[in-house]
Amino acid sequence: MVGSYTSIRDAQVEAMIGVDLNLRGWIYRTRGSNRMLFIVLRDSTGIIQCVASREDLGDSKFEEASALPIESSVQLRGKVSPDGRAPGGFELQMSALEVVHRADPFPITKDQSEEYLRDMRHLWLRSRKLTSIMRIRSTVTGAIHDFFRGKGYHEFTPPIFTPNACEGGSTLFEVNYYDSTIYLTQSWQLYAEAAIFSLERIYDVSPTFRAERSKTSRHLSEFWMAEMEAAWMGYLDVVMVAEEEIKFIIKEVLSNNGDDLDVLEVDRDHLERITEVDWPVITYTEALRLLKEDGIEVEWGKDLRTTEEEALMLHFETPVTVIQYPKEAMAFYKPVDESVKDAPGLVAKCFDMIAPAGYGELVGGSERDTDVGSLIKSLEEEGEDPKNYDWYLDLRRYGSVPHSGYGLGVERLLAWICGLDNIKDAIPFPRTLKRTNP
Repeated sequence: MVGSYTSIRDAQVEAMIGVDLNLRGWIYRTRGSNRMLFIVLRDSTGIIQCVASREDLGDSKFEEASALPIESSVQLRGKVSPDGRAPGGFELQMSALEVVHRADPFPITKDQSEEYLRDMRHLWLRSRKLTSIMRIRSTVTGAIHDFFRGKGYHEFTPPIFTPNACEGGSTLFEVNYYDSTIYLTQSWQLYAEAAIFSLERIYDVSPTFRAERSKTSRHLSEFWMAEMEAAWMGYLDVVMVAEEEIKFIIKEVLSNNGDDLDVLEVDRDHLERITEVDWPVITYTEALRLLKEDGIEVEWGKDLRTTEEEALMLHFETPVTVIQYPKEAMAFYKPVDESVKDAPGLVAKCFDMIAPAGYGELVGGSERDTDVGSLIKSLEEEGEDPKNYDWYLDLRRYGSVPHSGYGLGVERLLAWICGLDNIKDAIPFPRTLKRTNP
């Protein structure tokens, strides 16, 4: 078919009414009679209804087109006309059709189980739902880059193979690395801390791995983390950065993905309202007090579990930041907040930003301990050999400065924005305790 091609999204505007256009894509649905043919065509931008009579296409082409299975690829020519009954409000009056590939019978039909659809993820990515999620995901990751670059941060890329644990040895994936054993990264943090002494403010979006033996709808073994680290910032400073970043991302999604949010039946007005108000910040001790009012007793010093986070978030309509968790429950690099005198025990300069509606932790961050002796003590208490972290301790020996950072879970954020039931739909090919294919 000669000529340039128009995307379906660009075809569905008033300026295109009556214009002879070429479209191409895949058959999403088809129906018809002996005289009329209706094809719903899809491409990466949307769907459009395409209509032709037997007289429009001729007998042989009409019969060929009527017998095409879904997911067959085609090129079409025709004129766009308004139609309020059609998806998108427009339809294409076909004058020509060319078959690029006649598909085999498509193995995915209605009412398939979630596990089957994940087995067929290489094909299910074509669904309108996953197409919309992946378009929004692209906007989210692009917005992260725009946000930090707009504030003068440098992108800094960490190694994926690491010799050290950052978030505890129990969730490390071991890798045979030539004649030694190393690990897949849990976080860029230790390497980011080295870079802030030259670049000062840095960020990255990269894959992260946690060998958590969890089968919940909120966990993945491989996921993407958007992380930042900044010299001269305290942990309360980066709480403000995290809130600003997420609001920026939401606004970008609202601006660029309205149709996708509609496909996912997301309340756009609610997302807009979230960006216009300040998000609460409470202490861990205050969080326990709220839970106690609900009849949920949590011993001070214990980290909040999923059920407790969900109960806490019933008090809030926006994300809430919980600060000053007990030092004893935190990673080795989180320092004690000496300014807090009224807590039952020592608290750390750290925070978690938790989403409402059961989506859990979106962001986790802290100030970083700059005292070599304190770090060595914490490592030993966690059963780690400080000698393995000697390079990291060097950062405290040569011109150390206050610094802080956080990690934002891309899939957690995407699942919350899109209202997904399972985080596995927030990533193209999920990797979990039981899933490594396709």
